[in-house]
Amino acid sequence: MSDKIVKSESEWRAQLSDLAFKVTRKHGTERAGSHDDFPKEPGTFFCLCCDAPLFDAAQKFESSTGWPSFTAPIAPEAVGETTDRSFFMRRTEVHCARCDAHLGHVFPDGPAPTGLRYCMNGVALRFETAD
Repeated sequence: MSDKIVKSESEWRAQLSDLAFKVTRKHGTERAGSHDDFPKEPGTFFCLCCDAPLFDAAQKFESSTGWPSFTAPIAPEAVGETTDRSFFMRRTEVHCARCDAHLGHVFPDGPAPTGLRYCMNGVALRFETAD
């Protein structure tokens, strides 16, 4: 993983759309089903904020939640996790390890082999097809 990326709020605002800023920098959530669910071809999902590789398309699955879902990150060190106690719930928040962008949450109700569902905000990701 590359060096940590730190920018001011104004630098992030200049780089990101209003929705991407709200989700990635202010821990928001895009409305379910409001984002394109990305192509179903080989490729990599990168952090919209810093271009760090986060998820391989091979780990993506249809969760019927309205958000892109994955069974695992591309590498364990690609993402970080923190406890989110907002909205009177206890969830595990997932963020980019390189720039701390809020990506979504991970839940223990995914398919084999991990049993995990990394439920990500599509607006926080950028997809690139494999060459």
